Amino acid sequence: MEQRPGIEYLFDNYSALLKGKRLGLVVNQASVLSDFSHTIFYLQRYKDQYHYEIKAVFGPQHGIWGHTQANMIEWESYQDRRFQFPFYSLYGKNRKIPPEILRDIDIIIYDLQDVGTRYYTFIWTLAMVMSSLDGTDIPLIVADRPNPINGVSVEGPVLDMKYSSFVGIHPLPIRHGMTVCEIASYFKGHFYPDVKLYLLPMAFWDRTKYLDQLTYPWVPPSPNMPGINTALVYPGSCLIEATNVSEGRGTTTPFEVIGAPWIDGLKLTRHLNSISDGAQVFRFHVFEPTFDKYEGKICEGIQIHIMDRTRFHPFKTGLIILRALIELYSDHFMWKEPPYEYEYEKMPIDILLGCGWIRQELEKGTPYSEIESCWKGELSEFMDIRERYLIYK
Repeated sequence: MEQRPGIEYLFDNYSALLKGKRLGLVVNQASVLSDFSHTIFYLQRYKDQYHYEIKAVFGPQHGIWGHTQANMIEWESYQDRRFQFPFYSLYGKNRKIPPEILRDIDIIIYDLQDVGTRYYTFIWTLAMVMSSLDGTDIPLIVADRPNPINGVSVEGPVLDMKYSSFVGIHPLPIRHGMTVCEIASYFKGHFYPDVKLYLLPMAFWDRTKYLDQLTYPWVPPSPNMPGINTALVYPGSCLIEATNVSEGRGTTTPFEVIGAPWIDGLKLTRHLNSISDGAQVFRFHVFEPTFDKYEGKICEGIQIHIMDRTRFHPFKTGLIILRALIELYSDHFMWKEPPYEYEYEKMPIDILLGCGWIRQELEKGTPYSEIESCWKGELSEFMDIRERYLIYK
């Protein structure tokens, strides 16, 4: 069975819809076909056959070609010398598509690779595109790609809307177990009912599988998301962004390594391994970031090694690491202050967690099992909603 991303079924499904239209594309460097050719070139190849024109290309955080390395770095719209159409930033002055640009577009095609975690901003770029189109006559085609950390496992609290931000605009759990087509369908059903939404599912996707068990093409969707191990730890390790501890940006293993100059890595390693359930092992690690936190300084800490991915709970692991840092390094550990991802008042850790109470429980030393029990009810309610929008059973 040939596994192909949704974009390869565009002309099989919607050739009549495209005929004579002016297209806008939402893509980045990971928007590739099975042969690793890019979606832009794929659509250019058939524009005369199907009589359409590409009028604009829009890109998310990190740019259309993934050129902005660090986190929360805006990029500006520009004219690429190889193309006659402009490249517009949706991570800067505009996060929605301005009405004056939409006047020259008849249809939008969204083709971005998500990583299965609420914090990852590409699904919120999708939400902003849907908000831009809601109530217009402009159709949106969403092309699907695999959830690299499987489409079954779901973990963490559901976003409290008082903590809505660009790392969580609408209610989703931390690890959502959905694809972008499923999320788009959920968004339409609850938040953007008047969007003219068309879906392009993948062929033969098994939602129980991980990225490395599939043959769908994979290109790192952002500079610090190189592969399956990074994506697997990310639902927990991303929380470290909201602290004065390095989450490994500026190393070759971002989010897999965690540390700071004031951490005793051996002490932290022994502590975490003493409470580990065996699904992961923490290894003493020393690194020197080449950019971001502690650039050019020696950091001690840990590297997370996943021993059993079926039992590994990344969000739980992230909270346990945070609790250990608070307990062992109370004289040094600090939460970052805003701003963070276009939020200027709420604490970064609170908007990542999607609530304010978990931070407080961590500071009090509340056991993980007690913290988890507080979100089980809301997660169960969301699972019933989620079930209605799953495409791949």
